[in-house]
Order: sequence, then structure tokens, then C-alpha cells
Amino acid sequence: MIQRVTVPGLFPPPTYSHASVVEAGTRIAFLAGSVPLDAEGQLVGEGDPVRQAEQVIANLTEQLRTVGSDLRHVLSTDVYVVSDETAALSAVWDVVEASGLSAGPHSSTLLGVSCLGYPGQLVEITATAVVPEETRP
Repeated sequence: MIQRVTVPGLFPPPTYSHASVVEAGTRIAFLAGSVPLDAEGQLVGEGDPVRQAEQVIANLTEQLRTVGSDLRHVLSTDVYVVSDETAALSAVWDVVEASGLSAGPHSSTLLGVSCLGYPGQLVEITATAVVPEETRP
């Protein structure tokens, strides 16, 4: 059984869920890419990948909370940054490390890409996390 979750406090995605949770002995949540939009769908941090990364982490934290998990239980992430400069990727990674995601440590891929789905979007993070039994909604 797949439970697809749209997070009430985030901008409603057009054709996907913020997370999918599958019961597999251990409950695992597969989260859609967290993006730098506020709850009204406005881009946060235009032109600033660090500010966008902070918003993405805040949104990711909310996605995880809604399914009964948190940053400590993230198994893996893919971090996308619109840039071909390693300095921009490193600046975004600094935000990821400071967030607590690295406490696991989780497995992660950091990618420089040419564009993302929303105009002006510079950062996106997808994640897979365990949903601890004691926190299940």
C-alpha cells in the first residue's frame, strides 16, 4: 500500500505528492523534490542559492514532519544546484551540512544542473527517509 502525502503548509504541487510512504517492514518515505517556494507559491531568495537552500531545507523539514519523520532519519538525498561552478555547489552543501542532514550521515548526491522546474529556481532536494514507528501519524 502506498500512501501519497501532500503537505498542507506547503504550496500545492501541480501533479505530484510531496511524499510517498510505503510499508516495507520499516516504513520509508520517498519525498518529492523540496523547492524554494513559500506556502503561497512565491520564490524565496531570487538569485541567491544559499537563501534558496535554506528555504528548501525548511520545506523538506516540513515534509518530513508531516509524514512523522525528521532530518535525522533521512537515508539519502539528491541536491540539485543550477550552476557549473563548484563554489555555488559548495555554498549550498554548507547549508545542507548545517541543517542536521549530515548527522546521519545520510548518503547524498550533489549535482550541478542547467535548470530546474520553476522560473528562478536554483536549488532542489529530493529525499528518502525512515518513518520511525513511534512517530507515525
